[in-house]
Amino acid sequence: MSKIEVKDLNLWYGDFKALKSIDMDINENEITAFIGPSGCGKSTMLKCINRMNDLVEDCKIKGLITLDGEDIYQSNYNVNTLRKRVGMVFQHPNPFPKSIYDNIAFGPRTHGINKKSTLDEIVERSLKQAAIWDEVKDDLDKSAISLSGGQQQRLCIARALSVEPEVILMDEPTSALDPISTGKIEDLVIELKKQYTIVMVTHNMQQASRVSDKTAFFLTGEVVEFGDTLNIFSKPEDKRTEDYITGRFG
Repeated sequence: MSKIEVKDLNLWYGDFKALKSIDMDINENEITAFIGPSGCGKSTMLKCINRMNDLVEDCKIKGLITLDGEDIYQSNYNVNTLRKRVGMVFQHPNPFPKSIYDNIAFGPRTHGINKKSTLDEIVERSLKQAAIWDEVKDDLDKSAISLSGGQQQRLCIARALSVEPEVILMDEPTSALDPISTGKIEDLVIELKKQYTIVMVTHNMQQASRVSDKTAFFLTGEVVEFGDTLNIFSKPEDKRTEDYITGRFG
């Protein structure tokens, strides 16, 4: 079942065309990986899904992106609602310089939830979902900045989950982490797809093949190939895909 549909999406930064005629359906409760060399449009495409590119000067978008069949770029679409439904986790962990508790409670509070017992439940639920509750439950007043890099990234995932999104966008969520932390995040992502639709940009071929259901290979702003991850990695249809995943370039 399609959660997000992209039809003939084109994007320009000034005169530079960064995305060219992108078409893809992103299925509910699946992990879709975007792979490709640096500067090929992966992160740009990711940011279109929650309209983060709205914040970029001189950015122009044509085409269609729907979430549950509704055009997210129509003029009266509520961007705040969109960003509640579509959460984002960035490449480098970016916890707020606040307590662990306040990091998680921040989103719910901005949406008008202030009751302590409700916030307590949300904080516990989100930290459990992000597989970090047992490590921090006795230190919720501690600064989030004092956590290790891997813990900070799981905290940021918990923060994204706190407002109960439907889609989670991840922009190279493990590139700044060590192998053990990376493994924990990968296990977590596989667990989370039971409840969420996940789109992940990754430079790591092995990661894409391990965790994703579908893979899109981007090159110079185009999607060269998109399909089941197993097929993309074992029998790609396009020579450029094969060259990239076997390490001949990129």
